[in-house]
Amino acid sequence: MPESPGMGEQALNKAAEIGLSSQLDAVENLDIDIKTQPLKLVQGEVDAVTITGEGLVMQKDLRMEEMTMEMSSVAINPLSVAFGKIELTKPTTGSARVVLTAKDINRAFNCDYIRAKLQSQKIKVNGQLVTTAIENIEFHLPGNEKFAINAGVLLIETGENHQVAFSAIPRISSNRQSVYLENVEYGDDEEISPDLTKALIAETSQILNLSNFDLSGMTLRIHSLEVEVGKLILQAEADVEQIPFT
Repeated sequence: MPESPGMGEQALNKAAEIGLSSQLDAVENLDIDIKTQPLKLVQGEVDAVTITGEGLVMQKDLRMEEMTMEMSSVAINPLSVAFGKIELTKPTTGSARVVLTAKDINRAFNCDYIRAKLQSQKIKVNGQLVTTAIENIEFHLPGNEKFAINAGVLLIETGENHQVAFSAIPRISSNRQSVYLENVEYGDDEEISPDLTKALIAETSQILNLSNFDLSGMTLRIHSLEVEVGKLILQAEADVEQIPFT
């Protein structure tokens, strides 16, 4: 029969869950599991901290389908425990796994913040400078380690509608903070504007910048990425200065 967590662990778990939830716009499920022993806790030692969550909505309407973070051998200020907190006495490192679905990324592309950035851009089309309005963006994860993007584009001056469609391979940036796209391939439609493609690629990188998913006191760095049909899995290292609290 599994050992029940002690009262100290239960109080810390609950306080940490409340603190972390306060940093999120929405959360479907969140569980923080702090493993320690009463004697170790008095000495400021925590064996392990595991954070698992589902449906975590961050700033700018960015949603994580799943997130798991694990830390071990955490040094804390034992006096902070009396206030139901975990105050780290020195930074620690951990590992994190973040799962984003194509639906999550598509939702981020079509949020007001990103759509506003893509509107009224001046680009060259067939040598002419025109103003564009992005009417709809569809992001897909079709497999084969590729991203695929389709966008409806209205040319304001002429009233013409165009479709932009391309696929590309995601790579981890040199600072391990974001994902960029390379080896762009266009669909059946001809490329109407390199500028527009660059703008869509730039926004993809911005959406998938891990700083968007950082919590207070935590910084993530991508270690590896895996692209599945409909799902993007990021493995990351976590630099932790503080466990998030209110």
